Amino acid sequence: STMRKRKTTDSPPSSTALSEGEEKLRLKQEVGLISGVSLIAGTMIGSGIFMSPEWVLHHMGSPASSLLIWAACGVLAMFGALSYAELGAVIKESGGEYIYILRIFGSFPAFLFAYTSVILVRPAGLAAVCLSFAEYAVAPFYPGCSSPQVVIKCTAAACILVLTIINCLNVRLATSIMNIFTAAKLLALLVIVVGGLVLLAKGQTQSFQNAFQNTTASIGTVGVAFYQGLWSFDGWNNLNYVTEELKKPEVTLPRAVMIAIPLVTCLYLLVNVSYLAAMTPTELLSSGAVAVTWGDKVLGSWAWLISLSVALSTFGSSNGTFFSGGRVCYIAAREGHMPDILSMAHVRCLTPSPALLFTSAMSLIMIISGNFTSIVNFFSFIAWLFYGMTISGLLYLKIKKRELPRSYKVPIFIPIIVLVAAVYLVLAPIIDQPQIEILYIVLFIFSGVILYFPLVRFKRHPRFLQRITLHLQLFLEVAPTTRDAD
Repeated sequence: STMRKRKTTDSPPSSTALSEGEEKLRLKQEVGLISGVSLIAGTMIGSGIFMSPEWVLHHMGSPASSLLIWAACGVLAMFGALSYAELGAVIKESGGEYIYILRIFGSFPAFLFAYTSVILVRPAGLAAVCLSFAEYAVAPFYPGCSSPQVVIKCTAAACILVLTIINCLNVRLATSIMNIFTAAKLLALLVIVVGGLVLLAKGQTQSFQNAFQNTTASIGTVGVAFYQGLWSFDGWNNLNYVTEELKKPEVTLPRAVMIAIPLVTCLYLLVNVSYLAAMTPTELLSSGAVAVTWGDKVLGSWAWLISLSVALSTFGSSNGTFFSGGRVCYIAAREGHMPDILSMAHVRCLTPSPALLFTSAMSLIMIISGNFTSIVNFFSFIAWLFYGMTISGLLYLKIKKRELPRSYKVPIFIPIIVLVAAVYLVLAPIIDQPQIEILYIVLFIFSGVILYFPLVRFKRHPRFLQRITLHLQLFLEVAPTTRDAD
Protein backbone atom coordinates (compact mmCIF):
# COMPACT_ATOMS: atom_id res chain seq x y z
CA SER A 1 0.00 0.00 0.00
CA THR A 2 1.23 3.46 -0.82
CA MET A 3 -0.73 4.91 2.06
CA ARG A 4 1.31 6.41 4.85
CA LYS A 5 1.25 4.20 7.99
CA ARG A 6 1.55 5.39 11.55
CA LYS A 7 3.35 3.26 14.08
CA THR A 8 1.92 3.07 17.57
CA THR A 9 2.92 1.16 20.65
CA ASP A 10 0.52 -0.04 23.34
CA SER A 11 -2.23 1.94 21.67
CA PRO A 12 -5.73 1.75 23.15
CA PRO A 13 -8.60 0.12 21.23
CA SER A 14 -9.88 3.47 20.06
CA SER A 15 -6.68 4.54 18.30
CA THR A 16 -4.83 3.27 15.25
CA ALA A 17 -3.36 -0.16 15.87
CA LEU A 18 -0.79 -1.51 13.41
CA SER A 19 0.77 -4.90 13.13
CA GLU A 20 3.53 -5.77 10.68
CA GLY A 21 2.00 -5.82 7.21
CA GLU A 22 -1.54 -5.05 8.42
CA GLU A 23 -3.18 -1.76 9.25
CA LYS A 24 -6.27 -1.66 11.45
CA LEU A 25 -8.31 1.41 12.23
CA ARG A 26 -11.10 1.80 14.72
CA LEU A 27 -13.43 4.73 15.29
CA LYS A 28 -12.67 6.53 18.53
CA GLN A 29 -14.78 5.87 21.62
CA GLU A 30 -15.38 9.55 22.32
CA VAL A 31 -19.11 9.62 23.23
CA GLY A 32 -19.70 9.68 27.01
CA LEU A 33 -22.93 10.06 28.99
CA ILE A 34 -23.25 13.86 28.56
CA SER A 35 -22.54 13.62 24.82
CA GLY A 36 -24.97 10.69 24.60
CA VAL A 37 -27.75 12.69 26.27
CA SER A 38 -26.88 15.64 23.97
CA LEU A 39 -27.02 13.43 20.87
CA ILE A 40 -30.50 12.14 21.75
CA ALA A 41 -31.99 15.40 23.11
CA GLY A 42 -30.12 17.58 20.61
CA THR A 43 -31.43 15.62 17.62
CA MET A 44 -34.97 15.32 18.98
CA ILE A 45 -35.31 19.06 19.67
CA GLY A 46 -35.21 20.44 16.14
CA SER A 47 -37.83 22.60 14.47
CA GLY A 48 -40.73 20.29 15.44
CA ILE A 49 -41.64 21.73 18.85
CA PHE A 50 -41.60 25.25 17.36
CA MET A 51 -43.85 24.26 14.41
CA SER A 52 -45.86 21.06 15.09
CA PRO A 53 -48.12 22.07 18.05
CA GLU A 54 -50.62 23.84 15.81
CA TRP A 55 -50.96 20.74 13.59
CA VAL A 56 -51.44 18.39 16.55
CA LEU A 57 -54.13 20.76 17.87
CA HIS A 58 -55.65 21.02 14.36
CA HIS A 59 -56.07 17.23 14.08
CA MET A 60 -57.15 16.62 17.70
CA GLY A 61 -59.55 19.58 17.96
CA SER A 62 -59.02 20.45 21.65
CA PRO A 63 -56.12 21.63 23.88
CA ALA A 64 -56.38 18.77 26.43
CA SER A 65 -56.45 16.02 23.79
CA SER A 66 -53.44 17.58 22.01
CA LEU A 67 -51.49 17.56 25.30
CA LEU A 68 -52.43 13.87 25.73
CA ILE A 69 -51.02 13.17 22.25
CA TRP A 70 -47.72 14.91 23.18
CA ALA A 71 -47.51 12.86 26.40
CA ALA A 72 -48.34 9.63 24.52
CA CYS A 73 -45.66 10.40 21.91
CA GLY A 74 -43.12 10.83 24.73
CA VAL A 75 -44.12 7.51 26.33
CA LEU A 76 -43.94 5.73 22.97
CA ALA A 77 -40.48 7.23 22.23
CA MET A 78 -39.34 6.16 25.73
CA PHE A 79 -40.63 2.60 25.27
CA GLY A 80 -39.00 2.40 21.83
CA ALA A 81 -35.66 3.70 23.14
CA LEU A 82 -35.68 1.27 26.12
CA SER A 83 -36.37 -1.61 23.72
CA TYR A 84 -33.47 -0.46 21.54
CA ALA A 85 -31.25 -0.25 24.66
CA GLU A 86 -31.72 -4.02 25.17
CA LEU A 87 -30.93 -4.63 21.50
CA GLY A 88 -27.77 -2.54 21.98
CA ALA A 89 -26.85 -4.68 25.01
CA VAL A 90 -27.21 -7.92 22.96
CA ILE A 91 -25.76 -6.66 19.64
CA LYS A 92 -22.92 -4.29 20.61
CA GLU A 93 -22.39 -2.85 17.14
CA SER A 94 -23.12 0.53 15.57
CA GLY A 95 -25.74 0.86 12.86
CA GLY A 96 -29.08 0.99 14.68
CA GLU A 97 -31.97 -0.75 12.90
CA TYR A 98 -29.68 -1.85 10.07
CA ILE A 99 -27.35 -3.96 12.21
CA TYR A 100 -30.22 -5.40 14.28
CA ILE A 101 -32.21 -6.43 11.18
CA LEU A 102 -29.02 -7.90 9.66
CA ARG A 103 -28.11 -10.00 12.73
CA ILE A 104 -31.70 -11.19 13.40
CA PHE A 105 -33.40 -11.48 9.99
CA GLY A 106 -30.45 -11.75 7.60
CA SER A 107 -28.86 -9.97 4.67
CA PHE A 108 -31.76 -9.24 2.28
CA PRO A 109 -34.10 -7.20 4.59
CA ALA A 110 -31.04 -5.41 6.06
CA PHE A 111 -29.94 -4.40 2.56
CA LEU A 112 -33.42 -3.03 1.77
CA PHE A 113 -33.28 -0.95 4.96
CA ALA A 114 -29.76 0.34 4.22
CA TYR A 115 -30.64 1.11 0.60
CA THR A 116 -33.78 3.06 1.62
CA SER A 117 -32.12 4.82 4.55
CA VAL A 118 -28.84 5.80 2.87
CA ILE A 119 -30.30 6.88 -0.49
CA LEU A 120 -33.59 8.41 0.64
CA VAL A 121 -34.60 8.71 4.30
CA ARG A 122 -31.50 10.13 6.03
CA PRO A 123 -30.51 12.60 3.27
CA ALA A 124 -34.15 13.77 2.92
CA GLY A 125 -34.47 14.26 6.68
CA LEU A 126 -31.16 16.14 6.83
CA ALA A 127 -32.10 18.31 3.85
CA ALA A 128 -35.46 19.16 5.44
CA VAL A 129 -33.92 20.18 8.77
CA CYS A 130 -31.22 22.27 7.03
CA LEU A 131 -33.85 24.03 4.89
CA SER A 132 -35.79 24.76 8.09
CA PHE A 133 -32.60 26.22 9.60
CA ALA A 134 -32.03 28.32 6.47
CA GLU A 135 -35.56 29.78 6.53
CA TYR A 136 -35.15 31.04 10.09
CA ALA A 137 -31.53 32.14 9.56
CA VAL A 138 -32.29 34.36 6.55
CA ALA A 139 -35.74 35.62 7.69
CA PRO A 140 -34.34 38.68 9.59
CA PHE A 141 -32.74 39.91 6.34
CA TYR A 142 -36.12 39.97 4.54
CA PRO A 143 -38.53 41.64 7.00
CA GLY A 144 -42.14 41.79 5.90
CA CYS A 145 -41.75 39.43 2.92
CA SER A 146 -40.90 35.82 2.21
CA SER A 147 -37.23 34.97 1.64
CA PRO A 148 -36.07 34.07 -1.92
CA GLN A 149 -35.84 30.30 -2.47
CA VAL A 150 -32.36 30.63 -3.98
CA VAL A 151 -31.04 32.28 -0.79
CA ILE A 152 -32.71 29.63 1.41
CA LYS A 153 -31.29 26.76 -0.64
CA CYS A 154 -27.78 28.26 -0.74
CA THR A 155 -27.85 28.78 3.06
CA ALA A 156 -29.06 25.18 3.59
CA ALA A 157 -26.29 23.89 1.30
CA ALA A 158 -23.71 25.95 3.22
CA CYS A 159 -25.06 24.46 6.48
CA ILE A 160 -24.55 20.91 5.14
CA LEU A 161 -20.99 21.73 3.96
CA VAL A 162 -20.07 23.18 7.38
CA LEU A 163 -21.46 20.08 9.11
CA THR A 164 -19.50 17.85 6.73
CA ILE A 165 -16.21 19.60 7.54
CA ILE A 166 -16.88 19.48 11.31
CA ASN A 167 -17.84 15.78 11.35
CA CYS A 168 -14.99 14.72 9.04
CA LEU A 169 -12.34 16.52 11.09
CA ASN A 170 -12.97 15.26 14.61
CA VAL A 171 -15.55 13.24 16.54
CA ARG A 172 -14.82 15.24 19.69
CA LEU A 173 -15.40 18.54 17.84
CA ALA A 174 -18.74 17.25 16.50
CA THR A 175 -19.89 16.08 19.95
CA SER A 176 -18.71 19.35 21.57
CA ILE A 177 -20.80 21.36 19.09
CA MET A 178 -23.72 19.02 19.84
CA ASN A 179 -23.35 19.69 23.58
CA ILE A 180 -23.16 23.50 23.11
CA PHE A 181 -26.19 23.68 20.80
CA THR A 182 -28.22 21.32 23.01
CA ALA A 183 -27.55 23.61 25.99
CA ALA A 184 -28.60 26.65 23.88
CA LYS A 185 -31.86 25.10 22.70
CA LEU A 186 -32.73 23.84 26.21
CA LEU A 187 -32.22 27.42 27.42
CA ALA A 188 -34.57 28.68 24.68
CA LEU A 189 -37.25 26.17 25.67
CA LEU A 190 -36.83 27.14 29.33
CA VAL A 191 -37.48 30.79 28.38
CA ILE A 192 -40.78 29.72 26.78
CA VAL A 193 -41.64 27.51 29.79
CA VAL A 194 -40.94 30.28 32.35
CA GLY A 195 -42.87 32.80 30.24
CA GLY A 196 -45.85 30.42 30.20
CA LEU A 197 -45.71 29.85 33.96
CA VAL A 198 -45.73 33.63 34.53
CA LEU A 199 -48.81 33.97 32.29
CA LEU A 200 -50.58 31.14 34.17
CA ALA A 201 -49.72 32.80 37.51
CA LYS A 202 -51.37 35.98 36.18
CA GLY A 203 -54.54 33.98 35.52
CA GLN A 204 -54.39 33.49 31.75
CA THR A 205 -56.07 30.07 31.81
CA GLN A 206 -58.94 30.58 29.36
CA SER A 207 -57.54 27.94 26.93
CA PHE A 208 -57.83 25.28 29.62
CA GLN A 209 -61.54 25.86 30.38
CA ASN A 210 -63.68 23.09 28.76
CA ALA A 211 -60.35 21.76 27.49
CA PHE A 212 -61.78 18.56 25.92
CA GLN A 213 -64.48 20.34 23.92
CA ASN A 214 -64.45 19.53 20.13
CA THR A 215 -62.08 16.54 20.56
CA THR A 216 -61.72 14.39 17.42
CA ALA A 217 -62.42 10.65 17.77
CA SER A 218 -61.47 9.42 14.25
CA ILE A 219 -58.80 6.67 14.36
CA GLY A 220 -57.09 7.88 11.18
CA THR A 221 -57.03 11.53 12.33
CA VAL A 222 -55.51 10.52 15.68
CA GLY A 223 -52.85 8.58 13.72
CA VAL A 224 -51.98 11.70 11.67
CA ALA A 225 -51.77 13.73 14.91
CA PHE A 226 -49.38 11.09 16.26
CA TYR A 227 -47.25 11.49 13.11
CA GLN A 228 -47.00 15.25 13.72
CA GLY A 229 -46.05 14.75 17.38
CA LEU A 230 -43.64 11.89 16.72
CA TRP A 231 -41.82 13.99 14.09
CA SER A 232 -40.77 16.23 17.01
CA PHE A 233 -39.57 13.17 18.97
CA ASP A 234 -37.64 11.65 16.04
CA GLY A 235 -34.05 10.96 17.10
CA TRP A 236 -34.85 8.84 20.19
CA ASN A 237 -32.94 5.96 18.58
CA ASN A 238 -29.87 7.91 17.44
CA LEU A 239 -27.47 6.61 20.10
CA ASN A 240 -27.86 3.06 18.73
CA TYR A 241 -26.24 4.22 15.49
CA VAL A 242 -22.95 4.98 17.28
CA THR A 243 -22.77 2.11 19.84
CA GLU A 244 -19.12 1.35 18.99
CA GLU A 245 -18.17 4.97 19.73
CA LEU A 246 -19.75 4.98 23.20
CA LYS A 247 -17.67 4.80 26.36
CA LYS A 248 -19.02 1.76 28.31
CA PRO A 249 -22.03 1.30 25.98
CA GLU A 250 -23.76 -1.21 28.28
CA VAL A 251 -24.09 1.57 30.93
CA THR A 252 -24.13 4.74 28.81
CA LEU A 253 -26.87 3.68 26.36
CA PRO A 254 -29.74 2.96 28.82
CA ARG A 255 -28.73 5.83 31.15
CA ALA A 256 -28.64 8.39 28.34
CA VAL A 257 -32.09 7.23 27.15
CA MET A 258 -33.56 7.43 30.68
CA ILE A 259 -32.26 10.99 31.13
CA ALA A 260 -32.82 12.51 27.67
CA ILE A 261 -36.32 11.35 26.67
CA PRO A 262 -38.22 12.18 29.91
CA LEU A 263 -36.42 15.56 29.92
CA VAL A 264 -37.53 16.32 26.36
CA THR A 265 -41.08 15.04 27.00
CA CYS A 266 -41.53 17.27 30.09
CA LEU A 267 -40.16 20.29 28.20
CA TYR A 268 -42.47 19.64 25.22
CA LEU A 269 -45.54 19.42 27.48
CA LEU A 270 -44.62 22.60 29.38
CA VAL A 271 -43.87 24.47 26.12
CA ASN A 272 -47.30 23.46 24.75
CA VAL A 273 -48.93 24.68 27.98
CA SER A 274 -47.03 27.96 27.57
CA TYR A 275 -48.26 28.37 23.97
CA LEU A 276 -51.85 27.77 25.12
CA ALA A 277 -51.44 30.24 28.01
CA ALA A 278 -50.30 32.97 25.60
CA MET A 279 -52.80 32.20 22.80
CA THR A 280 -56.34 30.93 22.46
CA PRO A 281 -56.69 27.68 20.43
CA THR A 282 -58.05 29.75 17.51
CA GLU A 283 -54.98 32.06 17.57
CA LEU A 284 -52.66 29.07 17.81
CA LEU A 285 -54.31 27.39 14.80
CA SER A 286 -54.03 30.55 12.68
CA SER A 287 -50.33 31.03 13.53
CA GLY A 288 -47.87 30.25 10.75
CA ALA A 289 -45.03 29.65 13.24
CA VAL A 290 -46.36 29.21 16.74
CA ALA A 291 -43.07 29.97 18.56
CA VAL A 292 -42.62 33.25 16.68
CA THR A 293 -46.22 34.27 17.47
CA TRP A 294 -45.60 33.41 21.13
CA GLY A 295 -42.44 35.57 21.07
CA ASP A 296 -44.33 38.54 19.58
CA LYS A 297 -47.02 38.28 22.27
CA VAL A 298 -44.83 37.64 25.33
CA LEU A 299 -41.31 38.99 24.62
CA GLY A 300 -42.22 42.09 22.64
CA SER A 301 -39.04 43.77 21.35
CA TRP A 302 -37.03 40.67 22.35
CA ALA A 303 -39.06 38.43 20.02
CA TRP A 304 -36.04 38.06 17.69
CA LEU A 305 -34.54 35.75 20.35
CA ILE A 306 -37.08 33.07 19.34
CA SER A 307 -36.08 33.17 15.65
CA LEU A 308 -32.43 32.93 16.69
CA SER A 309 -33.25 30.04 19.04
CA VAL A 310 -35.06 28.10 16.30
CA ALA A 311 -32.10 28.63 13.94
CA LEU A 312 -29.67 27.36 16.61
CA SER A 313 -32.01 24.49 17.45
CA THR A 314 -32.32 23.28 13.86
CA PHE A 315 -28.55 23.59 13.26
CA GLY A 316 -27.84 21.46 16.35
CA SER A 317 -30.50 18.93 15.28
CA SER A 318 -29.04 18.67 11.77
CA ASN A 319 -25.58 18.08 13.30
CA GLY A 320 -26.97 15.13 15.33
CA THR A 321 -28.82 13.75 12.29
CA PHE A 322 -25.66 14.02 10.18
CA PHE A 323 -23.46 12.46 12.90
CA SER A 324 -25.63 9.36 13.23
CA GLY A 325 -26.84 9.15 9.59
CA GLY A 326 -23.31 8.86 8.21
CA ARG A 327 -22.73 5.85 10.49
CA VAL A 328 -25.55 3.83 8.83
CA CYS A 329 -23.85 4.27 5.47
CA TYR A 330 -20.45 3.36 7.00
CA ILE A 331 -21.70 0.21 8.80
CA ALA A 332 -23.68 -0.99 5.73
CA ALA A 333 -20.54 -0.65 3.61
CA ARG A 334 -18.49 -2.54 6.22
CA GLU A 335 -20.98 -5.42 5.95
CA GLY A 336 -20.68 -5.51 2.14
CA HIS A 337 -24.02 -3.82 1.36
CA MET A 338 -22.49 -0.58 0.04
CA PRO A 339 -19.27 0.17 -1.92
CA ASP A 340 -16.06 -0.64 0.03
CA ILE A 341 -14.82 2.97 0.01
CA LEU A 342 -17.74 3.98 2.29
CA SER A 343 -16.53 1.55 5.00
CA MET A 344 -13.16 3.27 5.38
CA ALA A 345 -11.97 5.81 7.96
CA HIS A 346 -9.49 8.68 7.74
CA VAL A 347 -6.03 7.51 8.85
CA ARG A 348 -5.42 10.51 11.12
CA CYS A 349 -8.85 11.88 12.09
CA LEU A 350 -10.33 8.37 12.61
CA THR A 351 -13.74 9.49 11.28
CA PRO A 352 -15.83 7.68 8.60
CA SER A 353 -15.24 10.57 6.18
CA PRO A 354 -16.21 8.81 2.88
CA ALA A 355 -19.61 7.82 4.34
CA LEU A 356 -20.13 11.35 5.66
CA LEU A 357 -19.19 12.87 2.28
CA PHE A 358 -21.64 10.54 0.50
CA THR A 359 -24.48 11.46 2.91
CA SER A 360 -23.62 15.13 2.38
CA ALA A 361 -23.69 14.75 -1.43
CA MET A 362 -27.11 13.01 -1.39
CA SER A 363 -28.52 15.74 0.89
CA LEU A 364 -27.19 18.49 -1.41
CA ILE A 365 -28.86 16.82 -4.42
CA MET A 366 -32.18 16.81 -2.55
CA ILE A 367 -31.81 20.48 -1.60
CA ILE A 368 -30.98 21.50 -5.19
CA SER A 369 -33.78 19.43 -6.77
CA GLY A 370 -36.35 20.42 -4.12
CA ASN A 371 -38.52 17.40 -5.05
CA PHE A 372 -38.21 15.68 -1.70
CA THR A 373 -41.07 17.42 0.15
CA SER A 374 -43.67 14.71 -0.49
CA ILE A 375 -41.15 12.01 0.49
CA VAL A 376 -40.35 13.77 3.78
CA ASN A 377 -44.08 13.92 4.53
CA PHE A 378 -44.08 10.12 4.48
CA PHE A 379 -40.85 9.82 6.49
CA SER A 380 -42.83 8.52 9.49
CA PHE A 381 -44.41 5.79 7.37
CA ILE A 382 -41.01 4.36 6.37
CA ALA A 383 -39.51 4.90 9.84
CA TRP A 384 -42.28 3.05 11.71
CA LEU A 385 -42.29 0.26 9.13
CA PHE A 386 -38.66 -0.51 10.00
CA TYR A 387 -39.08 0.29 13.72
CA GLY A 388 -41.81 -2.37 13.79
CA MET A 389 -39.54 -4.91 12.08
CA THR A 390 -36.70 -4.14 14.52
CA ILE A 391 -38.94 -4.45 17.60
CA SER A 392 -40.33 -7.77 16.33
CA GLY A 393 -36.68 -8.90 16.15
CA LEU A 394 -36.23 -8.00 19.83
CA LEU A 395 -39.34 -10.03 20.75
CA TYR A 396 -37.88 -12.98 18.80
CA LEU A 397 -34.60 -12.70 20.78
CA LYS A 398 -36.48 -12.44 24.10
CA ILE A 399 -38.57 -15.54 23.38
CA LYS A 400 -36.23 -17.78 21.36
CA LYS A 401 -32.73 -16.64 22.46
CA ARG A 402 -33.10 -16.09 26.19
CA GLU A 403 -29.64 -17.54 26.81
CA LEU A 404 -27.87 -14.62 25.06
CA PRO A 405 -25.95 -12.48 27.61
CA ARG A 406 -27.28 -8.95 28.03
CA SER A 407 -26.43 -6.26 30.58
CA TYR A 408 -29.86 -4.62 30.30
CA LYS A 409 -33.34 -6.17 29.95
CA VAL A 410 -36.63 -4.43 29.23
CA PRO A 411 -39.96 -5.96 30.40
CA ILE A 412 -41.58 -7.82 27.47
CA PHE A 413 -44.82 -5.77 27.57
CA ILE A 414 -42.87 -2.63 26.51
CA PRO A 415 -41.72 -3.89 23.06
CA ILE A 416 -45.20 -5.43 22.54
CA ILE A 417 -46.79 -1.98 23.05
CA VAL A 418 -44.25 -0.41 20.65
CA LEU A 419 -44.94 -3.10 18.02
CA VAL A 420 -48.72 -2.57 18.26
CA ALA A 421 -48.17 1.20 17.94
CA ALA A 422 -45.89 0.68 14.91
CA VAL A 423 -48.50 -1.51 13.15
CA TYR A 424 -51.18 1.12 13.90
CA LEU A 425 -49.01 4.01 12.65
CA VAL A 426 -48.21 2.17 9.40
CA LEU A 427 -51.76 0.96 8.66
CA ALA A 428 -53.96 3.83 9.99
CA PRO A 429 -53.08 6.41 7.26
CA ILE A 430 -53.34 3.73 4.52
CA ILE A 431 -56.81 2.64 5.68
CA ASP A 432 -58.13 6.11 6.50
CA GLN A 433 -56.61 8.16 3.67
CA PRO A 434 -54.87 5.96 1.07
CA GLN A 435 -52.44 8.00 -1.05
CA ILE A 436 -50.48 7.07 -4.15
CA GLU A 437 -47.19 8.35 -2.64
CA ILE A 438 -47.19 5.44 -0.16
CA LEU A 439 -47.24 3.03 -3.11
CA TYR A 440 -44.27 4.89 -4.64
CA ILE A 441 -42.34 4.51 -1.36
CA VAL A 442 -43.05 0.76 -1.18
CA LEU A 443 -41.96 0.36 -4.83
CA PHE A 444 -38.75 2.30 -4.10
CA ILE A 445 -37.95 0.03 -1.12
CA PHE A 446 -38.40 -3.12 -3.22
CA SER A 447 -36.48 -1.68 -6.17
CA GLY A 448 -33.42 -2.58 -4.06
CA VAL A 449 -33.98 -6.19 -5.21
CA ILE A 450 -32.53 -5.23 -8.62
CA LEU A 451 -29.22 -4.26 -6.96
CA TYR A 452 -29.12 -6.86 -4.17
CA PHE A 453 -28.83 -10.09 -6.13
CA PRO A 454 -26.09 -9.18 -8.67
CA LEU A 455 -23.99 -6.89 -6.42
CA VAL A 456 -24.42 -8.36 -2.91
CA ARG A 457 -25.63 -11.97 -3.21
CA PHE A 458 -23.52 -13.01 -6.22
CA LYS A 459 -20.80 -10.34 -5.77
CA ARG A 460 -20.61 -9.43 -9.49
CA HIS A 461 -18.51 -6.27 -9.17
CA PRO A 462 -17.19 -4.52 -12.32
CA ARG A 463 -13.37 -4.31 -12.29
CA PHE A 464 -13.28 -0.58 -12.82
CA LEU A 465 -14.89 -0.15 -9.37
CA GLN A 466 -11.73 -1.55 -7.74
CA ARG A 467 -9.56 1.02 -9.55
CA ILE A 468 -11.93 3.84 -8.57
CA THR A 469 -11.88 2.63 -4.94
CA LEU A 470 -8.06 2.61 -4.88
CA HIS A 471 -7.80 6.14 -6.32
CA LEU A 472 -10.42 7.45 -3.90
CA GLN A 473 -8.63 5.74 -1.01
CA LEU A 474 -5.39 7.52 -1.87
CA PHE A 475 -7.10 10.87 -2.51
CA LEU A 476 -9.15 10.83 0.71
CA GLU A 477 -6.37 9.30 2.86
CA VAL A 478 -8.62 6.53 4.18
CA ALA A 479 -8.07 2.87 5.09
CA PRO A 480 -10.26 -0.16 5.95
CA THR A 481 -11.46 -0.37 9.56
CA THR A 482 -11.92 -3.20 11.99
CA ARG A 483 -14.71 -3.71 14.53
CA ASP A 484 -14.12 -2.99 18.18
CA ALA A 485 -12.73 -5.98 20.00
CA ASP A 486 -15.78 -5.99 22.29
